[in-house]
Amino acid sequence: MKIRQNLYLDQDLSTALDRLAAGPRGNKSRVVNDALKVWLARKGAREIDDLLKPRLDRLSRELEATRRDLDVVLETLALFVRYQLMVTAPLPEGDAAARAVGRDRFEAFVAQVGRQIGSGKRTLSSLEIDGGSHD
Repeated sequence: MKIRQNLYLDQDLSTALDRLAAGPRGNKSRVVNDALKVWLARKGAREIDDLLKPRLDRLSRELEATRRDLDVVLETLALFVRYQLMVTAPLPEGDAAARAVGRDRFEAFVAQVGRQIGSGKRTLSSLEIDGGSHD
């Protein structure tokens, strides 16, 4: 359904509209209708962008902080593993008891990581970094 509208346009806009309507685009109504659709769609998109921009900016900052934290964790782990491998002698092949103890310790370590992650506790937040006791 089309509704008739009476609009007043500036002379230069009216002349430009006459030229567009004379071309392959069709009549003035179609040109104005199409242009108005595009303009309203852009205006709506800008309003959505304006509403979402603060939230997206906050999420971007949080993602950057998370990436930085992950880089610190990965670098710390890599340095620790490298140090541990350099200073720890390998177990002899025939020492089954030492290998069993190592396996038990690793399983206990994995279980503890699972408990810590499952409970939401973090070991670093409970440590006293400022020179407290280190048991």
